[in-house]
Amino acid sequence: MPAGGFSVAAPAGTQFEAKITPIVIISCILAATGGLMFGYDVGISGGVTSMDDFLKKFFPEVYRRKHEEIDSNYCKYDNQGLQLFTSSLYLAGLTATFFASYTTRNLGRRLTMLIAGIFFIVGVIFNGAAQNLEMLIVGRILLGCGVGFANQAVPLFLSEIAPTRIRGGLNILFQLNVTIGILFANLVNYGTSKIHPWGWRLSLSLAMIPAVLLTVGALIVVDTPNSLIERGRLEEGKAVLRKIRGVDNIEPEFNEILEASHAAQQVKHPFRNLLLRRNRPQLVIAILLQIFQQFTGINAIMFYAPVLFNTLGFKSDASLYSAVITGAVNVLSTLVSIYSVDRLGRRILLLEAGVQMFLAQVVIAIVLGIKVTDHSDNLSHGYAILVVVMICTFVSSFAWSWGPLGWLIPSETFPLETRSAGQSVTVCTNLLFTFVIAQAFLSMLCHLKYAIFAFFASWVVVMSLFVLFLLPETKNVPIEEMTERVWKQHWFWKRFMDGDHADEKQGYKRANGSNGVQP
Repeated sequence: MPAGGFSVAAPAGTQFEAKITPIVIISCILAATGGLMFGYDVGISGGVTSMDDFLKKFFPEVYRRKHEEIDSNYCKYDNQGLQLFTSSLYLAGLTATFFASYTTRNLGRRLTMLIAGIFFIVGVIFNGAAQNLEMLIVGRILLGCGVGFANQAVPLFLSEIAPTRIRGGLNILFQLNVTIGILFANLVNYGTSKIHPWGWRLSLSLAMIPAVLLTVGALIVVDTPNSLIERGRLEEGKAVLRKIRGVDNIEPEFNEILEASHAAQQVKHPFRNLLLRRNRPQLVIAILLQIFQQFTGINAIMFYAPVLFNTLGFKSDASLYSAVITGAVNVLSTLVSIYSVDRLGRRILLLEAGVQMFLAQVVIAIVLGIKVTDHSDNLSHGYAILVVVMICTFVSSFAWSWGPLGWLIPSETFPLETRSAGQSVTVCTNLLFTFVIAQAFLSMLCHLKYAIFAFFASWVVVMSLFVLFLLPETKNVPIEEMTERVWKQHWFWKRFMDGDHADEKQGYKRANGSNGVQP
């Protein structure tokens, strides 16, 4: 008997009957705890690296510079080892992504999430019990492997299990959990900073909570119909589809998934197939969205919020408190995205945020340029509040735009035959540039000083122009109809879809190791 739920009107185009069933909501909430773990890992490192007990044990040179005040305000934390503690997680995630692509396609989305949970649990144990820097880095690397597997599987799981009408909102549960994880980490850091000398251990160990939630969630949820059908388990896939949609008439959607699965099975080398002419628009957009997402400067702020506020003259408690405020703004603004993404669309959120982020960063650069010098910080109470407000303005605009949509758009635009490979490239690119920013930010802050915000503001202009001219709207378009209804209708990208059918077949052959001419 179908689960209870309320009916959803299908969008124009193919009509798929669907209700928003409890099993869909519960599955999405459980799966999205992968984002909770990712967010906690992002948020916890900045607070821990500003704690004196942690610095004395692992980075005594940074501790000495912090308290002797012989260096520039902007250079107190410029230490490659300290940055490696943060960035090693993302380098490991980058490597794990390639293995996660295989497990996502061949073992399923659910099992890939389970593997991620196990990596998270072991990594937390290493970090919480760390006795030296090596043990600390090993723990971060294991957490990074979990991030690689979770970020590969969770967005795909959410996109495939959700009814088309609310796909955007449910997919953003992943990003919402990222923001909740960051806020939770900031709150934990604020509390544990007063516990000496082991408060930092508690901060790192409490990551076990989201790690266990993801692992248990992966054991409870069902795999997606798309994944089951892709692996040849047709009857099971049909049963799951009927269960999650809450209706009996699931044949039209089942047949469309089945057709896409047959096309996917013809592709023996999905990564090579990504380079085919008709797949280039999705690939280019997925890669650029990840690069642009990182060059908004958001992770520089989220990784190092307490360190950044401390650099600007805030005392230790005040810097952690300010980081909590920005974390809370991040969560609330992501809720705005969940409400509006399937109503207003993807493009308008990205364009509005571009204006807001640019103005906020320009104001921050001007205030810091005037008030914070190398050896004195003259931020009065009023200017300090202005900086926090502007950072919150920046964070809020990111949280309802580039944060969630940077993951949502790639997950819903790749066709099934290249979806796992495309998601792998998406995650890989994101983690690569996350690593670059994490490893370089404190050094960039030391050398560029206040101009670091002008640097990121200039990138915001570039990415907003890209959205304006080259990013099509995907609101309420079924995943398997993207080619016909989005790419073939776009003024620029349609030229990549006009290839002759014979050429396409030749391209398929070449992509799969046979003789042929690529279109």
